[in-house]
Amino acid sequence: MARAPGEEHARVAGTGRLTGGALVAGASVVAALGGLLFGYDTGVVAAALPYISDAFALGETMKQVVTAALLAGAVVGVIVGGKVADRLGRKRTLTGVTVLYALATLGSAVAPGAGWLIVSRVFLGVAIGISSLVVPTYIAELAPPRNRGRLVSLHQFMVTVGILMAYLVGYGLSESASWRWMIGVGVLPAVLMAVGLLGLPESPRWLLSHGKEAEARGVLVRTRRADEVEAEIAEIREAVRAEGRITYRELLGPRYRRWVSVGVVAAGASQVVGVNAIIYYVPTILEDEGFGKTAAIGVSVAIGVVNVLFTLPALLWIDRAGRRPWILGGTAVIVLALVAIGVVFLFPLQGATVSWLIVVLMIYESAFACSLGIAIWLVNSEIFPNNVRGQAASFGIVTHWAMNLVVSLTVLTLISALGASVVFWIYALLGALCLGYLYRWLPETKNRSLEEIEASLTTDRGDSTRAR
Repeated sequence: MARAPGEEHARVAGTGRLTGGALVAGASVVAALGGLLFGYDTGVVAAALPYISDAFALGETMKQVVTAALLAGAVVGVIVGGKVADRLGRKRTLTGVTVLYALATLGSAVAPGAGWLIVSRVFLGVAIGISSLVVPTYIAELAPPRNRGRLVSLHQFMVTVGILMAYLVGYGLSESASWRWMIGVGVLPAVLMAVGLLGLPESPRWLLSHGKEAEARGVLVRTRRADEVEAEIAEIREAVRAEGRITYRELLGPRYRRWVSVGVVAAGASQVVGVNAIIYYVPTILEDEGFGKTAAIGVSVAIGVVNVLFTLPALLWIDRAGRRPWILGGTAVIVLALVAIGVVFLFPLQGATVSWLIVVLMIYESAFACSLGIAIWLVNSEIFPNNVRGQAASFGIVTHWAMNLVVSLTVLTLISALGASVVFWIYALLGALCLGYLYRWLPETKNRSLEEIEASLTTDRGDSTRAR
């Protein structure tokens, strides 16, 4: 990762504390472990569900309920998480979330029945929902503009790593059918994140918006070049003074409505293209088509590898190429891949058809990883006012989890009623509609401070071309 002069790995003399680029990068990695937890706990159900189904004699509806319980909790987590993060601070909120993660994961792993498992997954979802809102916000507020895109995108990269870890653990334990251990492994990264958070600073923007200027300056002294500190404090202070406190009604008013809608559409698009129909249910769908459990999980492992590998290019180059090329180009490929997946499902899954299905799934997942997978977190961490960023971003993040919930509760039922081809074509149509909206309104925000983005969007009154 490129560093400007003065941002080399350094430590404050005599203290052993990291400063500059080392501190920002380290804090971003630790915070992004929340994405790893998110990815692991949402992905592990794909590997564990066939065995949970056998253990608790679950029917099709209950399989969907067990999966969706986490997502229902995530919706609640996002709704409460914005206000909690804006009131208590980003760091304290994330610390509390790691505790809830660990307890809910253990509760899921030892569940004696489906009811206990569902309740535990609801609480796990609450932790995931709060984390998915606060982690990108915290990183965006701590990072300098020149590296903000790639550092925020670490969250999505860790999500993909978590999903891959879940698939690998599931594959390794598939022969023994040890679904409890599959779930329980998620406690380890929660503990690691909790320990790492102890040494992290609070967001300087949150500190300044709550009148703690001395503490904010102390964080900026450790994370910026000396000649940047006072200018950034003045910029944040002016933005806070201009905005005051904004209500939800005001966020939905004419001044901000356009940009709230962009955050909502970016988040919604990441779900209505059916990505979690694939992440959660590919082993189940393939097993229904005659695959063995281990072979079906093996396909998920391959998807997980592609997911990680194709998140990396966007992670490395999104601050150079910009947000729009990655997000819009990737979404176009997603739509085409969904059409192709629907065509493949018109034929029996055997021989060459299986090979074609795997190929188009890989194309789909690679395009998603470097576009909509990143878009939801990056867009919603950048385009809202500093003093209500957690509150405003919750509109987009709650849309993500709500649509995730809808997809998870309906995909198996819809496939049974309409057939897999029709379902994936519906996802393609919805993706095309979202692509058209984002092409018209998605702003380009590379190399701009959060205050510059805020000023341009709130004076724009809806003309997206000025923000590109």
